[in-house]
Amino acid sequence: MQTTLTHIGTATMLVQFGGLTFLTDPVFDPAPTEYVSGPVVLRSTTMPAIPASELPPIDAVLLSHDEHPDNLDEAGRRLLDGKLVITTQSGAGRLGGHAVGVAPWSSHTVVVGEKSVIITATPAHHGPAGDVIGFILRVPGEEKVLYISGDTTYESDLDQISELFSIGVAVLHLGAAKFAILGDQMISMDSASAAKFTASLAADIVVPIHYSSWEHFTETEDEIVASFAGAGLTDRLKWLTPGVPRDLGA
Repeated sequence: MQTTLTHIGTATMLVQFGGLTFLTDPVFDPAPTEYVSGPVVLRSTTMPAIPASELPPIDAVLLSHDEHPDNLDEAGRRLLDGKLVITTQSGAGRLGGHAVGVAPWSSHTVVVGEKSVIITATPAHHGPAGDVIGFILRVPGEEKVLYISGDTTYESDLDQISELFSIGVAVLHLGAAKFAILGDQMISMDSASAAKFTASLAADIVVPIHYSSWEHFTETEDEIVASFAGAGLTDRLKWLTPGVPRDLGA
């Protein structure tokens, strides 16, 4: 299935799939900006590669969670007005409007004209609190799907994904995010776990995102490259240049 991804920053992407256009985890505030989120302080370091004013028409927003500003900031919230937003059940309750809450392994179909894409929520494990989901995007009748992990660590229930779906492209939220106040607790996937997860997914292509533009990320592209090389998975990796669409093939 034709898949074109444009990385805007952190977990924010334009996703063209099945003839529809999706926006993920919208973050568009200017950087640097500091946010207090519960017991932690988050600091952005990099401006979005595409300003919100230059976005194309969006068929749906895929929001992994609404409670952390590195996945949904104030400018991102303003973008949600009037749009279909697929997110967690608790998040849909908080957002209201056109938000649709989807539990893990449940689905919602986005239909625009004669085109449709089935969105299936997947489990995700994030912290320090709150619900999170990932997403499977599937066109009816097509075998290969697009998987977007959402903010998560690698846990055993994620192995079910490859039992249910044939993954063409997997977009993984990485960065090994940590905060000193939380000790050694890791709240997003590290590169070593990502390599193991890639083997479990049997994905044709893996696209890393969510590893730069904020101070709480502790791993960069270098660690990701090294972990995938050590696992013999270098050929699976594809990188996105911020602001530049990349066609990942059929």
